[in-house]
Amino acid sequence: MVLLMSRNGKCNNLSESNNSKRLSVGRRSRISMADSDYVEFSVAQGRKYTLEHLWLQVLDEKKEDSQVKIGLSEFIRAEHGDIIRVILTKPEDDSEFKIEGSDDEDGEVSQDDDAPTPMTAGDELGFDDLLITVTTEYEKLLLNAPFPCKIVSLNGDVEDNPDLVNDDAYADGWCVIVQPLDSFDDDQYLDENEYIEYLNEL
Repeated sequence: MVLLMSRNGKCNNLSESNNSKRLSVGRRSRISMADSDYVEFSVAQGRKYTLEHLWLQVLDEKKEDSQVKIGLSEFIRAEHGDIIRVILTKPEDDSEFKIEGSDDEDGEVSQDDDAPTPMTAGDELGFDDLLITVTTEYEKLLLNAPFPCKIVSLNGDVEDNPDLVNDDAYADGWCVIVQPLDSFDDDQYLDENEYIEYLNEL
C-alpha cells in the first residue's frame, strides 16, 4: 500500500505492493526541500516495529529459541535525512574497560568515555542498552536494544557502507541478529498496520 504523509502527519492510502507498504512523508521544515516536498519510504510486511523505529524479524518462528534480525525502519531516513554513518556498539561500563598500566603523562589512567566499544558475537545487552548509533544528515540517534539479548551476528557491511541502510533497509541493510535472553513475545511490538497508525500520530 502506498501512503502519502502530508506535513501535518496524516497518511492517505495510494496503492499496495506484495511485500511492503510505501509511504511518502512531507519533509519537516528543518530539512531542505530542494529535492522534493515528499520522501517515499516503505514499511515492510512480515516484521514487527518498535516505537524507536527498529524493525524486528523472527528468523525461525517454529523454534522455541528463535533468533531475531534487527534493522532500521526507512522512516528514520525519511524523518531525519540520509543515514551517513551506522555504528554497532555496546554500552560501556568503566570498570570493565579500564586498562591497567596505560597511564597518561600525568600518571592518571586515561579513559575515553566517548569511544564506542564494538560488539562481538556472544556479547549480551540488557533492555535499553545502546545497540545502534545512527548519524544522519541532520542529527545523531542512539537506538537501544528493545529486549535483553545476546549478539549472534553483526552486519559490518552497514558500518562500512551506510547506503545499504538508505537503499535496502529491509534486506541487505539489516544491522544485527540476536538471541533473546528471555522468551520473546512479538505481540508486544507493532505490526505494519499498527506501525503506520503510530506514524500517523507523530
